[in-house]
Amino acid sequence: MKVAITSTGNSPDSTLDSRFGRCSYFVIYDNESHSTEFIPNPNKDSIEGAGPAAVQLIASRGAEKVVSGEFGAKVKSLFDTLKIQLVVLNDPEKKISEIIMLLNHKT
Repeated sequence: MKVAITSTGNSPDSTLDSRFGRCSYFVIYDNESHSTEFIPNPNKDSIEGAGPAAVQLIASRGAEKVVSGEFGAKVKSLFDTLKIQLVVLNDPEKKISEIIMLLNHKT
């Protein structure tokens, strides 16, 4: 299963970005192949529509679950429609590598 995680940077030592649509990077983690891909968020500086555009990016990468600090109302309904699970993690100090370790223990 592929999981998208919002990140403040492009390394495993980066921390969770609490913003979904305007996060700095998306991490696409595949828990079957254990591969990790860091994707710069092309929508982070958009005036409007950053959330829905980010949903399309996540969906195009085949993610079935998204981990972030918060999600706006518009994207929640889009994710529901796409049957992509949302995980809210209220820990902005949590490193991407730690989140990946947690995902590996849950699956």
